[in-house]
Amino acid sequence: MPEKNIVSFNALISAYSRYHHLAHWAFHLFAQLQSESIRPNGLTFTSLLNVCSGIKNQVLGSMFHSQCIKFGFLYDVCVQTSVLGMYLNCGVLDCAEKVFCYMHDKDSVAWNTLFFGYLENGKTVEGLQLFGTMLRTGVVPTNFTYTTLLSACSRLRDHLSGKLTHSKVIVSGTVPDLPLYNALLDMYSSCGDSETALKIFRKMKKPDLVSWNSMISGYATNGDGEMAMRMFIQFGQSSRFTPDEYTFAATISAAGTLPAAEYGIPLHGQVEKVGLGASVFVASTLISMYFCNGEVESAQKVFINVLDKDVVLWTEMIAGHCRIGNAESSIRLFHGMLQEGHKADEFTLTSALSVCAEVATVRQGEMIHSLAAKTGYSAEMTVCGSLVDMYAKIGNLAAAELVFSSVTMPNLICWNSMLGAYGYHGKSEEAFKMFNDILQHGLKPDHVTFISLLAACSHCGLVNHGLYFWNYMKETGLEPSLKHYSCMITLLSRAGLLEEAENVIMESPLGVECLQLWRILLSSCVSKGNRIIGIRVAKQVLGMDAEDSATNVLLSNLFASTGRWASVSEIRRKIRGLMLEKDPGLSWLEVMNNTHVFSSSDHSHPQYDEIRAELHRLLGNLTQSEANQFILDAEAVEVGSSLH
Repeated sequence: MPEKNIVSFNALISAYSRYHHLAHWAFHLFAQLQSESIRPNGLTFTSLLNVCSGIKNQVLGSMFHSQCIKFGFLYDVCVQTSVLGMYLNCGVLDCAEKVFCYMHDKDSVAWNTLFFGYLENGKTVEGLQLFGTMLRTGVVPTNFTYTTLLSACSRLRDHLSGKLTHSKVIVSGTVPDLPLYNALLDMYSSCGDSETALKIFRKMKKPDLVSWNSMISGYATNGDGEMAMRMFIQFGQSSRFTPDEYTFAATISAAGTLPAAEYGIPLHGQVEKVGLGASVFVASTLISMYFCNGEVESAQKVFINVLDKDVVLWTEMIAGHCRIGNAESSIRLFHGMLQEGHKADEFTLTSALSVCAEVATVRQGEMIHSLAAKTGYSAEMTVCGSLVDMYAKIGNLAAAELVFSSVTMPNLICWNSMLGAYGYHGKSEEAFKMFNDILQHGLKPDHVTFISLLAACSHCGLVNHGLYFWNYMKETGLEPSLKHYSCMITLLSRAGLLEEAENVIMESPLGVECLQLWRILLSSCVSKGNRIIGIRVAKQVLGMDAEDSATNVLLSNLFASTGRWASVSEIRRKIRGLMLEKDPGLSWLEVMNNTHVFSSSDHSHPQYDEIRAELHRLLGNLTQSEANQFILDAEAVEVGSSLH
């Protein structure tokens, strides 16, 4: 080039700034520009700051910020907006806020940049507050402003703020563009309002792939698997787009609540047909779907077939085995993941801690706690909550309290975990105090909060307190779930209020899910010796499941407690005739950091003969009366375990 000027330099710098791997050439050109005594202008700094923002290099960004001031661009709105965006993208919020405060002419672009930056840095609530400040200054929101605001409402599941934002869009006369329409779909779907989302979707003239994915994902998230499948079929019939991995992931996720043979397996076939079987994103949803349907071998095959496994895929396998009660496999997979060099994230640690909590493996739990602290995840709210839960369930309430007290600003997850820990240990007074603390901190109790409170009341037999929290929950607009009803039925039954418990079940809207509640009540009828209500309850259970082994055993025990031996014999004949079998209850024993799993009459252990010989030796040291009592107790335990 015969003569270089600022225009030619800017053209090259701008071109290189679009590609992160060529960023060093943009910086080299700036140095050359200065060496040739060519004065940079606003466009030069805008391009260079965008490069620093893209590669998240705050040191270089700050240097160019000082150069902007040196060359007199302190009040250039475009340059200052680029400086603002650079600091936000680098996560330096305090510097970004200072830059924003010193900007004289804050236009909608500057406000949108700060607004979007808050959301990207997890400051969602602050972002919503910023929108109010923006309106008070008289700045007119753009489509991008509303899109960003709706994304914030979606993240917070804030239905009310989302609806208010939608109303502002309508009142202001803003004509929504496609991203704004998609943000509305996502917000309503995330907040559980699929009906409104569908109305908006039907108004869209040309929905894109994101629109379809939002609708399918929304139905899947809200538990409406059948509607998600209908939307997927409609997408295939009427859309010009080809489903991508997000489409399949959302649809497969919805199929998790539906029969695998009818929905999940055909979807898996389509995934393989379009060549997405190796996608980690799709594979993780396939694994989850198969676990939800009890197809463990199919989930294992999907896992094995993915060659480039990441931490998400490993976590899905660990969580899947945990959900079906296969703790041994979960722990083995966790260690296998670490041995292959993958670093556990907060979701992996949370799943592994849940396993340790369920089987009370102290050493494994402490080891995972140490790993969480080492990797910096012990401060994550979900991990803190899981640590509190784990320590509570292995019996170390003091350690649970210590973990909770180390959190500077606990969120509702952490509060609920500590509240649940007190409930688990029957510390009702501490649980009630913690509930008051939750309210004083301005947090809104959710379903989990009330499960913990009702469990605490149940453990301590506090019927009046339980009824108070039951009514309080309903008054706040929360509908009781199966777990809430289980706690309430247990509370009333233990207190001998069997008729009241029966009425609660009869009035519940749970339908076939009431089977578990009837079983709880029937067990209490046996322990209280109430034959009249017990027979009535047993009829309810057997009407739903005539071959229910636990109910037949309970009914047999009920008749035995009242001396109706003819009825006992009849039921036992029925049990033998049905050849009822139950899955064996498993026990876990931790010895020298190794977890051993066994069941009643289990002869599979390689050291079975030595174990049996040692047991006989121990029994031989007991007196005959003690031995007899031991055998009787063992038989009682075996009968009791058949009820679980």
